[in-house]
Amino acid sequence: MKNTKTYSSAVGVERSGQAERSEAGPTAVGVGHPNPEVVAKAKRRIFTGEYKQRVLEEADKAKEESGGIGALLRREGLYSSHLTTWRHERATGILQSLTPQKRGPKSKRNPLDDENQKLQRENQHLRDELRKAEIVIDVQKKVAALLGRPLCTTDREPQS
Repeated sequence: MKNTKTYSSAVGVERSGQAERSEAGPTAVGVGHPNPEVVAKAKRRIFTGEYKQRVLEEADKAKEESGGIGALLRREGLYSSHLTTWRHERATGILQSLTPQKRGPKSKRNPLDDENQKLQRENQHLRDELRKAEIVIDVQKKVAALLGRPLCTTDREPQS
């Protein structure tokens, strides 16, 4: 087997290729090399309106020198499509278009529907309470009639 010289992240040691694979594992990275592991879940980048305006101003200045825009994009970690989209947003004149918008489908719920459902639930609750109260009153009338002390009753007027 051929010995290869590799460096662990802390100390340079000489190992055989087989020993390196078994001992090093996925976290050992050579000196000067970035960590190749991918993050478990990617996080969407959100750019503020001020940042977009600053980058667009720098890109406008960088047009004059050769390779200036490419250097700017590499330095900021952006794509040329970012600049294209941001320039279009800036050209429309809408200042708020440069600020990040909430993603996803728009809410289709009507706030009046929520209030309507709440009032219907409250109405049903009050009807149940009224029904219980009427039962108690009927029982009291019957008990009073059995005891020979009739209650003076006034019939409820029908509600329209």
